[in-house]
Amino acid sequence: MKRAIMTIPQISFEEGEAALDWHGVIAALKEGHTLPKAEIGDTFLYRNPDTLLSRSAFIDGLGIAVKSATVFPKNPDNGKPMINGAVSLFSDEDGTLQALIDFHLVTKWKTAGDSLLAASRLAREDSKTILIVGAGTVGRSLREAYGAYYPDASFTVWNRTRSAAEAMAQDDPRMDVADTLQDAIEAADIISCATMSTEPLIKGEWLRAGQHIDLIGAYRPDMREADDEALLRARIFVDSYETTLGHIGEIKIPLENGIIGRGDIVADYYDMAAFKRTSNDEITLFKNGGGAHLDLMTSKFILDRWNVSP
Repeated sequence: MKRAIMTIPQISFEEGEAALDWHGVIAALKEGHTLPKAEIGDTFLYRNPDTLLSRSAFIDGLGIAVKSATVFPKNPDNGKPMINGAVSLFSDEDGTLQALIDFHLVTKWKTAGDSLLAASRLAREDSKTILIVGAGTVGRSLREAYGAYYPDASFTVWNRTRSAAEAMAQDDPRMDVADTLQDAIEAADIISCATMSTEPLIKGEWLRAGQHIDLIGAYRPDMREADDEALLRARIFVDSYETTLGHIGEIKIPLENGIIGRGDIVADYYDMAAFKRTSNDEITLFKNGGGAHLDLMTSKFILDRWNVSP
């Protein structure tokens, strides 16, 4: 007797994106942090020069996600993407496979949604000028996310290579290209930084009262986007203590050097009530560290929206 074949949804980037919105994803991330803390784990496998990275999360009441990415550096030589992958989403009730979701779709909405949730709680409500530092794929996603939440804001982009910033701003009437990073930072209400820098780009001496700083790019222990003075002048928040404090240079280096203490980190998302501005003059700084638990929350949001889409 043959078993009935169960059809597993395979959600492509285009199909998934058509059903999503930025207010929805930040609501899903907020709701996900009311559930028990996630069990998370990462696995790396290597075959020089290729890599398989798998990030897994289990949240009681939400389900299980395994996000796998292959990195094949020689692929571009053959006209293929260097990075490929998918998220396998499993049922919380019985562990059965619920969906396979495009890797890039989950990454885009998780990363920018993570930063947008923090800004929605920490940035001044009257923020009108937003600076995007870094004109890559993440920078473009941040422009889209912040533009949806702050529809009346104007945008500026700065990039080490000016031509990349000009290309990003070319078809965007609400975006200008910054001539100097210092001038752009001094003028901005929100500064969102998504670079691959290992040396700080954002100087604390350039900051002014009332700004919100959103740091995304650093993901290794040797990477930083903001200097010590920036951290000392700000109230500091992170998305997750577990994925940032001992792992990402942005927080790890100043902690180890005694520049800041553990008590200077005000809260992570599991203490959402503490994610708030205490005055219009204070500077707030958020470190977006990511994590598989956020991939799970985002993937479940994508599947739920896909299931009810026309």
